[in-house]
Amino acid sequence: MNYKFFLGIGVAVAIVFAGVAVYNGFEKHAPANSAERDTLYQVSTTGALMQGVYDGDVTVGDLKKHGDFGIGTFNRLDGEMIVLDGQVWQAKSDGTVSPAMDNQTTPFATVTYFDTDIRQTTSDRAMNYSEFSTVMAAQLPSQNMIYAVEIHGTFPSVTVRAIPAQEQPYPNLTVASKEQRVYTFTNITGTVVGFYTPTFLKDLDTQGYHLHFLADDHQRGGHILDMTVPADSTVQYDVTPYFTMALPTSGAFVGTNLTADMSAALAAVEQ
Repeated sequence: MNYKFFLGIGVAVAIVFAGVAVYNGFEKHAPANSAERDTLYQVSTTGALMQGVYDGDVTVGDLKKHGDFGIGTFNRLDGEMIVLDGQVWQAKSDGTVSPAMDNQTTPFATVTYFDTDIRQTTSDRAMNYSEFSTVMAAQLPSQNMIYAVEIHGTFPSVTVRAIPAQEQPYPNLTVASKEQRVYTFTNITGTVVGFYTPTFLKDLDTQGYHLHFLADDHQRGGHILDMTVPADSTVQYDVTPYFTMALPTSGAFVGTNLTADMSAALAAVEQ
């Protein structure tokens, strides 16, 4: 891997995973500029979020310069972020969904420009989230790549959560998640938005599938805790071989001890 450090909004780390990769018989060529469409742009780390680093560092307006598709949260952990077709949506703990303003900030988000590279069809029976994650991960061309993931359809059931805005001194995410509000929608049409992240990046982001949901009416959404994926659903993947991370250069992030392995605790709050 090649590492390149540069100054941006914070300290950014660019990691180039591959120049040319082959998946199911086709080649995906790396862009000449790593800031182009095949880059995952991430603000901060899940490890920092787990330890209560909730103050927003990057504006929504700036985030949209790096992608038209993605997920995240908002300043003070105020709800769930869904980025779809260039629009940023905020799903709050009171169950409302509204467009995010460009001057709002995020302490953690991941975005890219979505271009479909792979289409896969789920099995001939409906699957819950756990089954989907296991079955579809096994079908990926490589489990060592980052994939943006999109599914559009009518889902028999989608269970989502959103966490209310936190007050300082901020609790860690395990504690904050106990305040989450959970909503279950039935026979709802919308889009699943998110990423598959390989295990070796577990200290930076959620390993495996991390998915949010936005209804077509833009009135319901959130972080997916469970869902029923209909039989023969089409799952679209965007292979994303470039990774850029913007780290805050001030605030709580600077003094937080990020050496602990938080992956088990993160997996617990993601469920």
